Amino acid sequence: MTTEYSGTGDPARSLALLWRTRERVSRKGRPDLSVDRIVRAAIEVADTEGLAALSMRRVAERLGVGTMSLYTYVPGKGELLDVMLDTVYGEAARPTDVPGGWRGRLTQIARETRALYLRHPWLLQVATTRPPLGPNVIARYEYELGAVDGIGLTDLEMDAVVTLISGFVHGAVRGAVEAAQAAERTGMTEEQWWQAHAPYLEKAMDPRRFPLAARVGAAAGEEYQAAGDPARAFEFGLDRILDGIEVLIRDRPAGGAPPAAG
Repeated sequence: MTTEYSGTGDPARSLALLWRTRERVSRKGRPDLSVDRIVRAAIEVADTEGLAALSMRRVAERLGVGTMSLYTYVPGKGELLDVMLDTVYGEAARPTDVPGGWRGRLTQIARETRALYLRHPWLLQVATTRPPLGPNVIARYEYELGAVDGIGLTDLEMDAVVTLISGFVHGAVRGAVEAAQAAERTGMTEEQWWQAHAPYLEKAMDPRRFPLAARVGAAAGEEYQAAGDPARAFEFGLDRILDGIEVLIRDRPAGGAPPAAG
């Protein structure tokens, strides 16, 4: 699987592109091109063809222009990838009237993030330990922190909770993305695959040797009509994480969170 890394471009140029502080077009620049149009074309390439297909040349082909004309607007692939990430992060809804308190707000954030990965599966192939520090990434972080502000956590705990939810979604959504890709590439749904394999597995697997696998696997297979249910696993795992955060808040000594380190 292809892995790209955000934050590999020139810092000054990446930040200038992300915040559009120096979006100048040279005299040789095409009037029908812009950073936004190039980024949108790049996202379309990644969405439809995969991250491995992304290159400045492929984006130029999609736009019907020469490759060199892109460099008037975007210095290179590293900077382009940063702006792509910041752009898709801007798609996430950020409602202010989510019911259910902090649990409801974190649930909404997790589900919205999961939906973002499902729309753009290539996000799973980008390591963002050095995130693009653009306006949408910062706005997303601000919104996520707002979900847990004032509930009794320290500043560091607020950051840890946001990171925990993000990491959980990233791991949990991989199964859903892989299932969708498997169905697309094989032409067989998960239910069809299970119905084709389950009878043979039942005959081959000795329940005396694998009693728990036989019992639990049979119950799960009957319920899911597949080897697993990524959506149900996501909701179950999210609830357990929220339960843990609730225990942390509930067991806090009277007086709330200790003051943040200054």
